[in-house]
Amino acid sequence: MRAKASTTRSLHSGELARLADISTDTLRFYERRGLLPLAPRTVLARVRLIRGALSIGFSVAELAAILRERDQGGAPCRRVRELAANKLASVEDQLRHLQSWRRELRKTLAGWDRALKDTPRGKRAGLLEAFVATHPKRQSRSVRLNALAHGKSQREKQQ
Repeated sequence: MRAKASTTRSLHSGELARLADISTDTLRFYERRGLLPLAPRTVLARVRLIRGALSIGFSVAELAAILRERDQGGAPCRRVRELAANKLASVEDQLRHLQSWRRELRKTLAGWDRALKDTPRGKRAGLLEAFVATHPKRQSRSVRLNALAHGKSQREKQQ
């Protein structure tokens, strides 16, 4: 009950951060980016909304625009839905690439197991050389995987 009562009065940054389960640095970052409302009684709910939206892939910049529109009386729901659909498409694209990579790695490992079976201990089997020789175009995969690791799909790069 005490936590509920403290949300209706002006909260200090440390107390709000504790209630929202974030650091004071994160709270100040949200303030600097214009994500938090001025009315103290809505700040905790807003921080929780921000954390939830970030957890499903919204960026701080996207949230700033959405919340600014909302705070000015707008209804950014269709934009929120569009952004979420784009995020889903990006995740699905990443999954397709990762599944392809997994298949390739499984096939490569099976081939390497066969090569190692015929290679005496202490002798080189030339695994990486054989891979490069049979997969000359795979060098571009590292660029694609790096983009995936940073959350950018082919679809996002084209937009």
